[in-house]
Amino acid sequence: MKKSRILEIAVGATLAMGLSASAFATDGYQLIGIGQYAMGMAGAVVAAPDDPLSAAINNPAGLALMTPQAAFSAEIFNPVRKTNLGFGEIGSHSNVYGVPAIGWAAPAFGDGIVFGGGVYGTSGLGVNYLQNVPANPHLPNGGYAQAFSSITFMQMAPSIAMKVNPHLAVGATLNIAAEQASFQQTFTQYASASGPMGPLNTGGLNLANPSWAYGAGFTLGALYKVNDMVTLGLTYKSPIWFTSLNWQAGVQNQVNPQTMSGVYGTPGQYSGTLNYPQQVAFGLAIRPIPRWLVSVEGQWINWASTMNNFKVSGPWNAVYRGAPAGSVSSIALPMHWSNQWVANFGTQYDVNNWLQVRAGYTWGSNPINNNTIASNLIFPAIVQNAVTVGATQKLGMGWKLTEAYMHAFSNTNTGPAGSSPFGGPMPASATMYENSYGVQVGYDF
Repeated sequence: MKKSRILEIAVGATLAMGLSASAFATDGYQLIGIGQYAMGMAGAVVAAPDDPLSAAINNPAGLALMTPQAAFSAEIFNPVRKTNLGFGEIGSHSNVYGVPAIGWAAPAFGDGIVFGGGVYGTSGLGVNYLQNVPANPHLPNGGYAQAFSSITFMQMAPSIAMKVNPHLAVGATLNIAAEQASFQQTFTQYASASGPMGPLNTGGLNLANPSWAYGAGFTLGALYKVNDMVTLGLTYKSPIWFTSLNWQAGVQNQVNPQTMSGVYGTPGQYSGTLNYPQQVAFGLAIRPIPRWLVSVEGQWINWASTMNNFKVSGPWNAVYRGAPAGSVSSIALPMHWSNQWVANFGTQYDVNNWLQVRAGYTWGSNPINNNTIASNLIFPAIVQNAVTVGATQKLGMGWKLTEAYMHAFSNTNTGPAGSSPFGGPMPASATMYENSYGVQVGYDF
């Protein structure tokens, strides 16, 4: 087999692994809750927001029911990812990230109107895989694959809410966001069967220089208090529409390993757009007794609209054999995510005047199925079940301290036989589990 053909197979296999990006948390790449009250309730706060963060991010109508207050949250998020490219399981070398958040609520513009909001960020999320690929019939000399990704996401959510009457409160949030992304999917072919001796051949998609994009969307929310025992909550979040991510990059290529057709890209600017999906949530909060809160929630996330294909535009003007004559303006990296259904359950009990304890459980359908896992090996947002615990201590003089812990149970997606992107004897697979530890300081003015 000619050297160039071997490299084509390797590059095509690397690109087949899909878009490099981060796995934020249990609901696809969306955190199940912002702030430690929401995390302790497993995200079931649409009908029971209790602090500025849970209100501004989940249901802004809740701000209308709050006294002036502020909250400061810090969280350590620990997703553990493993993948199998067909030659044995390897782990990612990046698995600890920080999630800071600030929220506030204050009266404004007259009786019954409250202004508030929240700001949070996640930094450096992504994966970092280095896989040695032994010699095999497709790659007689072997080589190694590098799969790196990093994404930073920040959101500011200024909100306004109004208590319409003793039963109904409504609110709206302007979601202003920024994201930074970079990724690399390359394969280096050894020049000889003895290993990395002599000149090496490297190819793939390399957009490793970080790029910023900016977006905006909105959230509409309502709370309806049926009686002292039952409250209903409803929110709609629009997509967050982002500007393009732009990378200045060198030579790229995209080759289909089955048809041996595709395109090369010359040095220049490459761009892609990664929007945040629209979603709808409905919640029911019940207080069987004044001290005990039970909250349940159903959520729908429209991942199929944003994570079906990631299109990379650029100077793809060097046409490879088998492709139509002329240049192409973009290529599509297939992700094929499905829409997601999420069920959240949270409960809280007031032990006494200064201590509250809470726990929760969340389940989400997997947006990635086994047949498409080979295209998502470095985007393994596949966990489905998580449990949470938390507590709040009221320290006096308006101060309170809230803690939460989350564990998402390990889940594995395994592709069909022959799904290894490098022709390995094992099928492609991805495994993931998560832990989160957080603390929040609040102050009631």
